[in-house]
Amino acid sequence: MRYAVMICADPNAADDLSPDEYERIVKEYLALGDDPRTVTHGQLQPVETATSVRVVEGKVLVTDGPFADTKEVMGGFALVDADNLDEVIEIAARIPAARMGGVVEIRPMVER
Repeated sequence: MRYAVMICADPNAADDLSPDEYERIVKEYLALGDDPRTVTHGQLQPVETATSVRVVEGKVLVTDGPFADTKEVMGGFALVDADNLDEVIEIAARIPAARMGGVVEIRPMVER
């Protein structure tokens, strides 16, 4: 089964890390792609680059920024193909955001 893994974190969480700590964290994120169960993964540009689109009464409304102003923002994602949820939880627990005050949300994909 495929699972979406959405990585949400405080965009300033790494600000106080030493260069060595930061490099270690980057390597941990990159290691996600080395797991054979990871179909694809990616880091998103900063939240300031976001564009939100809504259609209200047939009119397209485009605004700068994310949908809501929150402390945590989606900073990356992965698509994981695993036998069960426990495997994905094991992968998610290795993602730095999970231990640095953020959250890693896992959702099964709708298979069509």
